[in-house]
Amino acid sequence: MKSMEEMLKAAQQAAETIQKQMTESQTKLDGIEVEGRAGGGLVTIRASAKGRIIGVNIDDSLLKPEEKGILEDLIAAAFNDARAKADEVAGQEMARMQSGMGLPPGFKLPGM
Repeated sequence: MKSMEEMLKAAQQAAETIQKQMTESQTKLDGIEVEGRAGGGLVTIRASAKGRIIGVNIDDSLLKPEEKGILEDLIAAAFNDARAKADEVAGQEMARMQSGMGLPPGFKLPGM
């Protein structure tokens, strides 16, 4: 039987490994791009899988004062589309990381 000190050391090493993998996953997520689209592609928003907005593209046809309300709605829709895609990619990456650690499906680690 392992001593308490050995068990604590093993637990600490496991926690450090998990923390390192979490940091690596967050860095990886920030490098993955998704694109949200609205209005049939008239408005697109590029975001990282971590949710950082990288760029916005607005079709010239929407740059009219009378189209302001439509443009605002399309920007919000494109952002929400990008955010949903980012969340999906992040969830897949976290699930892959968890399975690599041998954790059962659905197991929730703090901060995930």
